[in-house]
Amino acid sequence: MTPPTRPAAKERLPLPAATSAADADVALIVALNNQFSADGLTLPRTPEFVRAHLSDYRIVRGPDGSIWGQVALDEYSPSLCELVSLAVAPAAQGKGLGRHLIAAAVDLANRRGYPQLFAVSLADTLFLGAGFMQSSIDQYPEKIWRYRAISRSELSIGKKFLFVRDLPPTAARRPRKTRSRRPGVRGPRK
Repeated sequence: MTPPTRPAAKERLPLPAATSAADADVALIVALNNQFSADGLTLPRTPEFVRAHLSDYRIVRGPDGSIWGQVALDEYSPSLCELVSLAVAPAAQGKGLGRHLIAAAVDLANRRGYPQLFAVSLADTLFLGAGFMQSSIDQYPEKIWRYRAISRSELSIGKKFLFVRDLPPTAARRPRKTRSRRPGVRGPRK
């Protein structure tokens, strides 16, 4: 008698690279993002918003060239940045694209020198699994102000979670040793 066989594990194929978005992608980005906005999963985006933030978007394309997923950064200040517009096409879900896109956003934020990245989402296990820690929206009054400018209901849709991830210091953010102008005291060198 042969032992029962287990079903084969779902094979994960390598994911396509997350790349910068181009002008030709604007309408596709808006369409993918906004298909989730009615349920409060993303904020609605206009073509004008996407064009103004095009360099902040990362996309993953499927074999047919369609956009399978997207993510963007939204800068509040040189020290505060939010991960926004994370969306994966329904046909591409379950392949690890969400985590892949989060990693692309973290990489972009780190290369730009942000000390921290935050996100507001209903997907708590996704962000916790990507190295984020749960926090409170009260820590980010800038986000509360933006929500109020858009719609007060954004603060109360479902149980949204705020996640934050500290980013490692980059050369641009590392404190430099300085030299003083006074003899015998370290400070900037002239």
